[in-house]
Amino acid sequence: MNYRFQNLLGAPYRGGNATVVNNTLLVSPVGNRVSVTDLLKSETVTLPCQASTNLRRIAASPDGVFLLTVDENNRCLFINLPRRAVLHRLSFKHPVADVKFSPDGRLLAVAAGKLLQVWRSPGFKKEFFPFELIRTFADCNDLITSLDWSPNSDYLVVGSKDLTARLFYLNKGKKKKNSYTKPFLFLGHRAAIVGAFFGVDKKTNDVTKVYTLSRDGAIFTWGYSSNDAKLNEMEEDLSEPESPGTPEQGQNGEESDAVNSKKRKDFHANDDQPYEDEGLLLHKKKWDLLKKNFFMQAPAKLTACDYHKGLNMVVVGFSNGVFALYQMPDFVCLHLLSISREKITTAVFNDLGNWLTFGCAKLGQLLVWEWKSESYILKQQGHYFDVNCLAYSPDSQLLATGADDNKIKVWTVSSGFCFVTFSEHTNIVTALHFMASNHCLLSASLDGTVRAWDLFRYRNFRTFVTPTPKQFVSLAADQSGEVICAGTLDSFEIFVWSMKTGRLLDVLSGHEGPVHGLMFSPVNAVLASSSWDNTVRLWDIFEGKGGVEKFDHTHDVLTLAYRPDGKQLACSTLDGQIHFWDPLEGVEMFTIEGRRDIAGGRLMTDRRSAANSSAGKCFTTLSYSADGSYILAGGSSKYICMYDVAEQVLLRRFQITHNLSLDGVLDFLNSKNMTEAGPLDLIDDNDSDAEEGVEKQTHKTLAYDLPGSMPNHGRPIIRTKCLRIAPTGRSWAAATTEGVLLYSMDDSFIFDPTDLDIDVTPEAVDAALKEDQPKRALILSLRLNEDTLIKKCIVAVSHIDIPAVASSVPFRYLQRLVQALGDLLEKCPHLEFILRWSQELCKAHGNSIQQNSRNLLPALKSLQKAVTRLHQDLADTCSSNEYMLRYLCSTSNTR
Repeated sequence: MNYRFQNLLGAPYRGGNATVVNNTLLVSPVGNRVSVTDLLKSETVTLPCQASTNLRRIAASPDGVFLLTVDENNRCLFINLPRRAVLHRLSFKHPVADVKFSPDGRLLAVAAGKLLQVWRSPGFKKEFFPFELIRTFADCNDLITSLDWSPNSDYLVVGSKDLTARLFYLNKGKKKKNSYTKPFLFLGHRAAIVGAFFGVDKKTNDVTKVYTLSRDGAIFTWGYSSNDAKLNEMEEDLSEPESPGTPEQGQNGEESDAVNSKKRKDFHANDDQPYEDEGLLLHKKKWDLLKKNFFMQAPAKLTACDYHKGLNMVVVGFSNGVFALYQMPDFVCLHLLSISREKITTAVFNDLGNWLTFGCAKLGQLLVWEWKSESYILKQQGHYFDVNCLAYSPDSQLLATGADDNKIKVWTVSSGFCFVTFSEHTNIVTALHFMASNHCLLSASLDGTVRAWDLFRYRNFRTFVTPTPKQFVSLAADQSGEVICAGTLDSFEIFVWSMKTGRLLDVLSGHEGPVHGLMFSPVNAVLASSSWDNTVRLWDIFEGKGGVEKFDHTHDVLTLAYRPDGKQLACSTLDGQIHFWDPLEGVEMFTIEGRRDIAGGRLMTDRRSAANSSAGKCFTTLSYSADGSYILAGGSSKYICMYDVAEQVLLRRFQITHNLSLDGVLDFLNSKNMTEAGPLDLIDDNDSDAEEGVEKQTHKTLAYDLPGSMPNHGRPIIRTKCLRIAPTGRSWAAATTEGVLLYSMDDSFIFDPTDLDIDVTPEAVDAALKEDQPKRALILSLRLNEDTLIKKCIVAVSHIDIPAVASSVPFRYLQRLVQALGDLLEKCPHLEFILRWSQELCKAHGNSIQQNSRNLLPALKSLQKAVTRLHQDLADTCSSNEYMLRYLCSTSNTR
């Protein structure tokens, strides 16, 4: 029951900016969540916190502790990145185009519409309202597009759609706290400003230049002259009033000599103030346009840019997929390459400036490129369209996903990385199945083929086809891996092939509707199939008897699942019920009514409320736990239901997302958003996004949609298409609209009092360890069921005493002990010690393990997973050492 969100796989990058924290952590938005990728360890983790809608902007503090996210509803989350916890929340009144922390981390600059707001950055201190608005600048005539801080956090340069950039001074001085300084304007661009940056002198760390980049591919370099020239200019222009309402003016609108002399004195007095450095008063400099340069990529538009102050380099990305790296201020092109044909939506340096991060929202792709060696550090791309199916490998280390984009991806569950992508299918991938060997993957597709993939050589080594093209929607293989079966969508048949020869062995006919469920019994060679013709059929393939049993239902059967012991068969029907059958006796055992449990969420186009609508109130995917005690069920809803099979009760409901950018998340729609033309969210009356090149993702039209139709105006509908519980039983995965959600158990502390009395305490465990009583300490820790104490007692046992202690452990604690050994094997360095424990447990409790294999299966699978991973790592290390020794020996002989 203690499943918690662990990771999100296969979700594409849909837009927004990416940032690099601590030089190696890539932080990027994934829908309404934040993904953190460790570029050194090749691991990616998605934070459990969710925004209300898809994220638009991300900013990280200079020390990498705090993270600020802003979504499409202008709602802000202030996150503690190491702890992965939300500290504060804030809502802005205007669309936020950019947000950045100041270099000292104390301030936040927010581009909210036409306003530039400066906030005090919250910290760890608990406050009633942690965000404090310090300054608001309203000088821009159009939306602000970019901003940048000076190194001393005193100045901001801001780019806007009004074709200008402005230099703002925060006036931190004591004497000028409440005064207002008019910003300096950088004019001359012919298109909206995309980026504006401060150029810094490497030796003094002072601002010497300003770079402004416009959408038409122009970069302007600005520099300033001395203070004396600025003073002369000010003295020449003192006759002009600051504003029409300036008092003490002459009869002709000119200021009196007394006022002018007073201004001169104030100007000289301000220059002599002790708290201001004369070299840093940028607003008193005379800025001139030093150089105009053009990237010469017309008709492509400049869409992303970044500047590295240490290296004095500019990276730019264009709408045609081309990016360029330039050395400034000489404007020397170092690299000019093309990533794709789609628009680059983000381009950013890391802290050292050796890695460049690029994002393409149209392709859902993130790249990290090292410009010196011209090599990729990271190249990850999620499924652009919905994930349809997934499959766990037998050892639970790998997860395969198939989607509407015709691709198959294989992920490492522990790291969250995709290490291979197969793209040979020419239509939607509908079903996946891992063979027992763990190195072969089967896939079925609507293109009429079933393919077998070799995960050693990463190739398609066998393709199964039919005499006439069919559309396959289900897939199964027997325990031996000799027979492959696939169900069709159009001809309602089941095709059987030989794995060795690839020859078509048999065609099973009898169903009168699409065969959407197909599974072999785990204990015998009986094949179960479910169809929309209201039936579930059992087939004996090896004996050649054909259909041996038929289970009738009153509604369409959508899917089925065998219990791991093969003594129970569950199938879901269109009326929202889950029927449980005894496949050996051929009788129905009981039924679970799930219509109310799965119901939830109202679509924008629904004319009825969610409670009164009958659409989607059924389960389309089922999965048994490893021990068969509970079952997971999901469908066209935002909920995933967990049922206790024996008690037939709902244990828990998981809400897979709170993202309001998806349709079907809200239970009740706001009547204020309803107009005569329909829901306000579905009316597109603003073409500004198209002008800026922001293309929102639209999901691929499925086979059962009308040609050319776009349901809900392209808004994705939340649904769960596939559920799979890992063979270890410690985690499960769900293929949803947002991607593949991974849930796992939190093993930090699980208190399950078993045979407790007043003497069973953590203090008693510590006392037993001090008295050198490892048996008693281990039994006490197992009775407490506290993870840290159990592992502490295991490590405290001497290797000589392992056989005696292992034989003294009661069988009812064996499952918990095996789970702890599996966790230790993945984290601690004592490999031989833990393997010795496992060996002695098998010797002492071998017969009991065989008799109760069903209950111990999840724990044993976890231990097997850890042993297999370590074996692979050691094998790779030994092979590399062997070749290195051979090389060294050969070189020494030649010398």
